[in-house]
Amino acid sequence: MAKSPPRSGQPPIQQLQTVADLLDMPALARLYAHILQHGPVTVAELVDEIDIPQGTAYDYMQNLEAAGVVEKTREHRPYEYAAEWIALTLSTDGETRTITPALFVAVARRDQNEDIDVYIERHGLDGLAVALEYASEYVDGTVNHLIAARELDISPLEAEIILQALEPVATEYADAAV
Repeated sequence: MAKSPPRSGQPPIQQLQTVADLLDMPALARLYAHILQHGPVTVAELVDEIDIPQGTAYDYMQNLEAAGVVEKTREHRPYEYAAEWIALTLSTDGETRTITPALFVAVARRDQNEDIDVYIERHGLDGLAVALEYASEYVDGTVNHLIAARELDISPLEAEIILQALEPVATEYADAAV
């Protein structure tokens, strides 16, 4: 049976590459997160608000638009862009992770938050994704840093540090659909 192509016109694997780029490039993740949180926005607003070079902003916007994660909301200049909500579930070796904008926002903060950067260096993006789940429970009051430390197999101090670093992201996305 034939299926219609994705709205972006890009095959799923190419869209997966965009998700990988967002996770690998904090500046690209920051741009996507900003558009998601404040969109629709123009490229000029992005340049001013997140302090990236204009050429880089246009390159990133082309990549994100081609992958279908942002779209033009105004067809005349200056163009405005809005971000599409991304939720990608991956399953490997019996483990499942859902990648949502909250994870992109956490990755985007890597450049400005040394605690997040160090945590990613030590535990990888999978570790950050799991810590973000605990941060959401921490915000809800259902988990404290001691429980998170035990479950994440890290020291209570490291758990407290990463939970506090991720708390603004978890708070912002507490009511978001997963």
